[in-house]
Amino acid sequence: KTPEDVDRWVKVMDEVGVEKTVLLTGAHGPEFDRLALLYSRHPTRFELWCGFDYTGHDQPGYGKAAVAELERCVRKGARGVGEEGDKGLGMGFGEARGLHFDDARMAPLLDRSADLGLPVNIHVADPIWMYQKMDETNDGMMNAVVWRLDDKPGIVDHSGMIEKLERTVRRHPRTTFVACHLANLDYDLERLGGLLDRLPNLYADISARYAETAVTPRAAARFIASHPDRLVYGTDMGADPDMYRLTFRILETLDEHFYAPIFEYHWSYSGFGLEEPLLRKLYRANALA
Repeated sequence: KTPEDVDRWVKVMDEVGVEKTVLLTGAHGPEFDRLALLYSRHPTRFELWCGFDYTGHDQPGYGKAAVAELERCVRKGARGVGEEGDKGLGMGFGEARGLHFDDARMAPLLDRSADLGLPVNIHVADPIWMYQKMDETNDGMMNAVVWRLDDKPGIVDHSGMIEKLERTVRRHPRTTFVACHLANLDYDLERLGGLLDRLPNLYADISARYAETAVTPRAAARFIASHPDRLVYGTDMGADPDMYRLTFRILETLDEHFYAPIFEYHWSYSGFGLEEPLLRKLYRANALA
């Protein structure tokens, strides 16, 4: 983005009522420095999180330099870590192939994040359809075929990635984890609820999973209401005013059977109709906490 892009984004935030945006840059080194400088033009409107450096992850001694870079990013203004991603091939969305959340090589970074008070936002797995056969039995194929993972040799499957998530969070009880996209358990909110119940240092954001949950609005609303202190609002769908308003419509209204081409699915959507006290936690209070 350019300085003009950032200024326009602030105007959009003002238009739709967003006080502050947390940017999950996933960046480190010169790229994080560039972004920190770019967004410093609006210091009260943006909070930047950095990323882990996986350089040399497959070499002896990996970790010390990565921890030092994390500490440097904090001095440059980072207030969290993320979005860190592993869809089954490895960290960095496959960049660090074979290095998963629960690998011992990740422990120094995760423990140092706790020392520094940095929440860690993690993208674990992907929607279930990406792991299934691309045929008439796959309900989300029109989206899944773009992001397919079923044809990747050696990939850890969806359930295996959720097991890695639980193992990691349990091993690092001092570290605050935020599983973005509802930990990609939008299709099984009961399993996600079990994780939240068992792991007090685990949270989840709802970003980019509106389409997947707005087809089961009553179940989604019950899930959110049953975990009022563990979920935070997110988007991950650009910065258009209509995008924000669509998320508000899904969360706040009881509108039924409407369509939203932005999601690229073939089904219709319905609102959750969440009560105002719950919305305040989801939009703001939980993130501040």
